[in-house]
Amino acid sequence: MPHWTEKVPDEVGEILIDERQIQKRVAELGGAITRDYQGKNPLLIAVLRGAAIFYADLIRHIDLKLRIDFISVSSYGAATRSCGEVQLLKDVESSIRAVDVILVEDIIDSGLTVDYLLRNLRNRGPASLRTCTFLSKPSRRQVQVQIDYVGFEVPDRFLVGYGLDHNQKYRNLPFIAVLDGV
Repeated sequence: MPHWTEKVPDEVGEILIDERQIQKRVAELGGAITRDYQGKNPLLIAVLRGAAIFYADLIRHIDLKLRIDFISVSSYGAATRSCGEVQLLKDVESSIRAVDVILVEDIIDSGLTVDYLLRNLRNRGPASLRTCTFLSKPSRRQVQVQIDYVGFEVPDRFLVGYGLDHNQKYRNLPFIAVLDGV
């Protein structure tokens, strides 16, 4: 396994959340979901691609019979800020009617993408619908959305690592860092 502190790319700046902090918090989130959904079999829907790493770690900390699915949207393209228009690229394959659903995101900043997804999923008649995000940037919120499980609140800086990217790079960093010059 790479020793990232020695091989951090030059453009990656300050590490805001290290690997140890991430793993501890993901375990706590998994424990909270386990407690809240005792006796239920929730469907966890990951928003691709960014949430994939968080999602994989999270579901290993949930001690329930659960199902998984994926959805993919685009609201950024190559930009560093959401353009506000959300395009559905891949829909879930499972029916969610009368199912307890948890939407799992990597980061919620403006709230526009999650708002779109929640409205879309609510129209399908789930028994319940909650959100779990690894990171939240409340200072960027344009649309208020309910977030039921939050890993960390972060400042309004461009972040990479642990699934978050810039032009499809840096997703594999095991920590969250500021991308310098963006």
